[in-house]
Amino acid sequence: MRLVVQEFLTLDGVSQGPGSPDEDPSDGFDRGGWFVPHLDEEFEELAATWLRAADALLFGRRTYENFARDWPHMTGHPLAPVMNGLPKYVASHSLTTAGWNPTTILNGDVPSQVAEVKRQSGRELQVHGSSRLAQSLLAAGLVDELRLVIAPVVVGRGRRLFPDGGAPAGLRLVSHRTTPRGLSVHIFESAGSPEQGVYGAGG
Repeated sequence: MRLVVQEFLTLDGVSQGPGSPDEDPSDGFDRGGWFVPHLDEEFEELAATWLRAADALLFGRRTYENFARDWPHMTGHPLAPVMNGLPKYVASHSLTTAGWNPTTILNGDVPSQVAEVKRQSGRELQVHGSSRLAQSLLAAGLVDELRLVIAPVVVGRGRRLFPDGGAPAGLRLVSHRTTPRGLSVHIFESAGSPEQGVYGAGG
């Protein structure tokens, strides 16, 4: 399977708490819910298309717990059967049980276990949110595709997908589009180590 990371970001790179003010208040973050005002039908259709391409889902613990709390009760949502029925993996050193079936807990050497999951047959192993996990997978060179959805908002603080000191990564832009309410969708493929150059060198 190809490992695909899907992340919602602000213009200043924050990935924390896109869905509601109380989604992730860790470290005193009180500016959550910044993504919701920019949702539109075009993006929701795109997100549905992405989800239908998944053969498994991979989460960090916090995102998993939020999804596991909400999705089993969203029976009227057209994507609920897909989200609830897909095999799920959660990377956690603290969870011992996971009730959102079917779920497998990954602990210990998570990158090697994710690499093993990737070797299974299928289309996409999708990471939704879970920015800390996404950072570690990027650093391990396991990400095949990165889907960034950037909202036209600056929140000023919060956890960033690409923090200072993060691992470098080369990317190749595959496609981009903008939705009617201003969401900027950029899809990248991994391109190994980033290249460097000198402006004007070589004439």
